Formats: sequence, C-alpha cells, structure tokens
Amino acid sequence: MSNLQLNADVGEGYPFDAEILALLDAANIACGGHAGDSDSMRATVKLAMANGCLIGAHPSYPDRANFGRLPMNMDATALTTSLIAQIQALKQICDEDGAAMFHVKPHGALYNQAAFDKELATCLIGAIQAVDSKLVLMGLAASPLLQWAREAGLQVQAEAFADRRYEADATLVSRQKQGAVIHDQAEALAQVQALMSGNLTSIDGTPLRLKADTLCLHGDNPEALQFARRIRALLEASYAE
Repeated sequence: MSNLQLNADVGEGYPFDAEILALLDAANIACGGHAGDSDSMRATVKLAMANGCLIGAHPSYPDRANFGRLPMNMDATALTTSLIAQIQALKQICDEDGAAMFHVKPHGALYNQAAFDKELATCLIGAIQAVDSKLVLMGLAASPLLQWAREAGLQVQAEAFADRRYEADATLVSRQKQGAVIHDQAEALAQVQALMSGNLTSIDGTPLRLKADTLCLHGDNPEALQFARRIRALLEASYAE
C-alpha cells in the first residue's frame, strides 16, 4: 500500500487545471512570482476547495519573463521580501474565501537551488515563518532543505517527481538536458511504480532510495492530464491493497 499524495503546480495559465484538480490531493498555486495574479489565484483556490485539495502557495524568483526557471542573483532581504509578498497574497485570498492554506512549495530554479543552498533555504524558511509558521514546506526528497526546515521548527513534506528524471545524486536532471522531462505515459507510470517499490534509478541507472510523502506532476506538461488520470488510478489501486 502506498501513502503517496499526488500534487501538481496549477494556476499557471494552462487550460486543464479544473480537470487536474479533480484528481489531486494537493494544489500548488502560482502566486505572482513566475505566473498568476489575484484573479487566477482566487479562481484556482475556489477550484481546489470544490475538489477537496490541500492548498499551497507556489512562490518563485520574481521572474515572469523566464517563468521562474532561471537562477537569479538576488539580495537575501529582497528575495525574502518577495517570497513573503507572494505567499501572503495567496493566504489573504484563502482567508477571504474561507479556505485553509496548508503548505508552501517553491517553484523552478528557486526550488532546485534552495534544496541545497543554505542561504536561499534560509530566505524561504524565513518567509514561510513570517506568514504562518504552521505552513508545511514541501521540498525535494533527500535534500538538505528538509532538515534545515525541521531544525527551524517547520513541518515538511518530502516530494518526488512522476515526470522528471533524476541524477545519481538524487537531484533533478536539468531541463536543459535531453530526457529531463518524461513525456511518455508508460515511462511516467513506471517511474511512479519504481518510487512506490523503492526501485527508482537515476538517468544513468544508479539505484536511488527516496522516501517521499507526495508525488508531483507538472501542470505545464502537455501530457499532464492524461498522466494525472493514470497515476491517480495507480495510487488508488495501491491504497486498496
């Protein structure tokens, strides 16, 4: 039996959020850094509420031009201030609409860098604590970020990926490399099954042992909706075992 939740990044302007949200346990809602505005946040919060999804903020470097996927050299105070504003923007909408906000998951380059860079991790952790220290930090499984967050008093969820390949050190393969993103349904399902059984391998075949609480499916992947349906069915079957 698997206890894996399924989450996805939503509110980023893609057309199938409503269908995907019906299949999710948790929704990571873009909150203005790389995508999203007050209207999209409010609409996505309402969809998440209607589908019983846990609601989380999905903040990033403030870089809409590059969809938050390129590293930025930002002053720590400026970055923390931006992250607080993004997380607070979604929380305010949740509060106004009577929705509970559960977690924060960083996006893109910030996600990958803060997983291993203590200064960036400190900015992220500080921003979460400034808004609501009860919010859960969702981050890369097996990364130092999760331990740093625990030491700071935050609850954490370890995240693995259905549609991204891994390097031998358990980091995600850069999107600049061929094969980083999985576009084939059978391959995505095989990766999920490998995660559930403890038999995941890196892109070069190195065995990986990742303990994850939640499984991410990227909402901007053109195959996301079909992946979500198949993965949901796989998880439901495992729950029944």
